[in-house]
Amino acid sequence: RDRQQADIKYVSGWKQWKRASSKSLKKVLGEVKELSSYLVLWRHDIHSIEGKFGTGIQSYFSFLRFLVLLNFIIFILMFSFVTVPSIISKYGIFNSSFAKIPLKNIEPHCTVYEPSGNKGLVYFYTYLKDLLSGTGFLEVTSLFYGYYTIDTAWISIMRYNLPLAYLLATFAYLALSFIWIIKRSVAGFKQNLVHAEDQFQSYCNKVFAGWDFCITDPNAARLKHRSLLYELQTDLEEERLKQKIADRTMKEKLQIYSLRVIINIIVIAVLSGCFYSIYRATVFSQENSNVSIRHDIRTDSIWAMQYLPSIVITLANFIAPQIFSLLIRFEDYTPAFEIRLTLLRCVFVRLANIGVLLFSLWSQISYCDTDKCKACGYNYELYPCWESEVGQEMYKLMIFDFIIILAVTLFLDFPRKLLVTHCSCKPVQWCGLQEFGISDNVLEIVYGQTICWIGTFFSPLLPAIATVKYFIIFYIKKISLKHTRKPAARPFRASSSNFFFLVVLLIGLVLAFIPLGISIAHIPSSKACGPFRSFNTTWAVVPDTILGFQTGLQQVLFGIASEAFAVPFFMVICLVMFYFIALAGAHKRVVEQLREQLVMVRSDPLF
Repeated sequence: RDRQQADIKYVSGWKQWKRASSKSLKKVLGEVKELSSYLVLWRHDIHSIEGKFGTGIQSYFSFLRFLVLLNFIIFILMFSFVTVPSIISKYGIFNSSFAKIPLKNIEPHCTVYEPSGNKGLVYFYTYLKDLLSGTGFLEVTSLFYGYYTIDTAWISIMRYNLPLAYLLATFAYLALSFIWIIKRSVAGFKQNLVHAEDQFQSYCNKVFAGWDFCITDPNAARLKHRSLLYELQTDLEEERLKQKIADRTMKEKLQIYSLRVIINIIVIAVLSGCFYSIYRATVFSQENSNVSIRHDIRTDSIWAMQYLPSIVITLANFIAPQIFSLLIRFEDYTPAFEIRLTLLRCVFVRLANIGVLLFSLWSQISYCDTDKCKACGYNYELYPCWESEVGQEMYKLMIFDFIIILAVTLFLDFPRKLLVTHCSCKPVQWCGLQEFGISDNVLEIVYGQTICWIGTFFSPLLPAIATVKYFIIFYIKKISLKHTRKPAARPFRASSSNFFFLVVLLIGLVLAFIPLGISIAHIPSSKACGPFRSFNTTWAVVPDTILGFQTGLQQVLFGIASEAFAVPFFMVICLVMFYFIALAGAHKRVVEQLREQLVMVRSDPLF
């Protein structure tokens, strides 16, 4: 420090000012960062949960906060670029106007769309049913695709291409979600890779660095002791099972493999039963409810029929995981693999159920047996605005999922808590409180988020509903954790939890790409509603927009989309990938050499 102070005397005034400014700027940025940390959503609540229940459960609530922020940003994106221009141009705000392109080469019967709005005297419970199902007065609002019928909006002197903006906003929220999830999962992946590399290192971490110093509650401390004991027991059990597997005779191997084949056949049968039930429920619901609405028949049975697919999906999501948890015990896997396989099956059944629902809807939408229907390209009689119908199904799934989460807490967890607290019967005390299972709760919100990603294209304001839903769920789960449930006896570590949550979320996002891609590129767009009425498919707006550019730019863009560009680009990408694979292999060999040298240092200090 004395030497630096002496050097300052010989530094020019400009450099002294620059150095002082740099120090002041760093200090200001540090203070701003410290102040901004107080603005983080649920900062105090999450720190309190972390202190009482450890970092494993805290990671679930942090994950929930991440989804609230993600959905809020998606809502801002869709609202700013799709909803606001439509509202501004329709009501003439800021000297704006709109234009609709006349439909060409389209049969008149394809353009008929009469939303099932409420007519005459309407009872209060009718509004409530419409609010829960997305029909009636909600069908004609900006919540659903059918509202956005503008082709071009003129805001002052600026021309706004709404169909292109709608499509680009869809791509933007999917890309934003993908990049954000990848960015957050990189740190967890690195840490998991290090832990999985060396079992002895994992053992040392548990013994010397396994304690969670955020815990302040004595009960949570005892739970952490049991958790560390369980982890060590699990490691020993896995080693014992590995030894047992190595010592198996050929007869024992045939027996266990035969049993696993039989159990997997049962699993496939359960999945097939779930998928078929959802398919039949969806077809039955759509055929009967659409016919009833067209004839203006509105009864309680019709309302229940509209919710039939959501009810069947919820039952499948509840029953199938229970069967999988029972069957996995007979397959004789290691505890860690047992948990991963069960979770994988549960993730698959939840997300595949959404896929089956959409497939059922598309089979109904695409079914045409008359020339008039084939002229439209889709079943215009049952689905004059099929995008809004799909949006309503996603809306109902999201609302029903929230109702189930709320009902389980109010009508199962609270009564069970009261029984355990005030009843001393042995069966009641033996059952005890329900555990707060992190993986089950994560699957719930990932399922809801996948519905949101798929449904946002068909219902642009669905992310706003998802934001409010997850905001309320945070407080429901917080109250449930503190008052009606107990932490799981087998908690996740925070590092593995965060990575696992994001991997499951990424699977949901990738699966959401498939139905959206089919809807955008393959299924003909509705000719009676929506911004893509003038195009055969949603994707057709892109080449139509490019044809409006200058000739040189058109050639460049079409050249990028051609095979002459795609093949060399793919080859370059492959070469870059092979380079990074070779680089990773070289780094791995260097790490192994360094480890060998560390062993030699430990065994021979003179070395």
